[in-house]
Amino acid sequence: MLSSPLVNDRLGRLSDYPFTRLAALLAGITPRANAEPVVMSVGEPQHAPPALIDEVLRTQAHLWGKYPPVAGTPEFRAAAARWLDRRYGLPAGMVEPDRMVLPVAGTREALFLAALLAVPESKAGMRPAVLLPNPFYAAYEGAAVMAGAEAVFLTTTRETGFLPDLDALSPELLDRTALFYLCTPSNPQGAVADRAYLTRAIGLARRHGFVLAVDECYAEIYDAEAPTGVLEVAAALQARGEASGGGLANLLVFHSLSKRSNAAGLRSGFVAGDPDLIALFSRLRSYSIAGTPLPALAAAAALWDDDVHVVENRALYRAKFDAAESALDGRFGFYRPAGGFFLWLDVGDGEAAAATLWREGGIKVLPGAYLTRPDADGVNRGSSFIRIALVHDAATVAEACTRIAKIL
Repeated sequence: MLSSPLVNDRLGRLSDYPFTRLAALLAGITPRANAEPVVMSVGEPQHAPPALIDEVLRTQAHLWGKYPPVAGTPEFRAAAARWLDRRYGLPAGMVEPDRMVLPVAGTREALFLAALLAVPESKAGMRPAVLLPNPFYAAYEGAAVMAGAEAVFLTTTRETGFLPDLDALSPELLDRTALFYLCTPSNPQGAVADRAYLTRAIGLARRHGFVLAVDECYAEIYDAEAPTGVLEVAAALQARGEASGGGLANLLVFHSLSKRSNAAGLRSGFVAGDPDLIALFSRLRSYSIAGTPLPALAAAAALWDDDVHVVENRALYRAKFDAAESALDGRFGFYRPAGGFFLWLDVGDGEAAAATLWREGGIKVLPGAYLTRPDADGVNRGSSFIRIALVHDAATVAEACTRIAKIL
């Protein structure tokens, strides 16, 4: 672990990033000569991005010479708000583009900054807590640590529906909670929080005075039913007169084009929600982050206004899950996730399996232990798993999963 007396000592408390750990695990291992390498460790979609990205970038090329405003453009904010209204059936005007939407350079940046925004020096006279699911997206932990909070890992297993057990949270913990990261569909298990779960989470956030940060970046990739969004639940609460503090009070939701539109390199997403939080988020970003370039914002606005490519994308993912299901044939606890594009397979020893698959099959996967932390009993419940990203075409997925089944 790196450290230096010259820098913020909180950096020394961070675990190595999952892909850094994977590189160390596989260093010195050479795949068999007859194995064509397939990288399934990274959630980077390999489908071709929509052609309209290039079209818009060409027409907006004259804007490369301008500094972009932190708040983005009215056109981008309006497109994001229109998509939210369309995707989640929100009441007209519930999301005000100029007060409740902020462009960000992909969700990782925004999720990290959310902790700097939400974590105070103390909460209820104690050290603030940041709640995060276990397994988790690494940015959540990094943000909690660098903000000076205690990262509290909430076990998510098959028994809990692969979501944190809200009933297990004590009032004392909730009182000192500053921020709760909730991912739905979850990464890596693909679980979707239903209306009842999100209603309960919103209620806890408002009752105990913390920010509920809902990472919905996989919301457009699903198998059967479109995942419920936290904003549509907030709208229902408001309609019933149960939205204490306002319709979007305490809520931030994060969306990105990386998965929805196969546009990871565009680095474009947005955060929406509580207007007071959005205003302070914009102020924080003014000091810390460069705005998204104007041509990229124009391309992103066009993508948010187009749903056709998303429907086509979703069909490709369904075909890949069909291929994986056929090849794995129920092994390793296989199940079709409700959302997202990962498989979370129980192989007994995730690190050993990852090394073996790379050596024997040229298949790169991520050990589950790199996405989890030990529970209070000292057991790392991700250690027996591997995460597989179904980001290649269906034929490649079928071939890779066939290799996995044979090797393991």
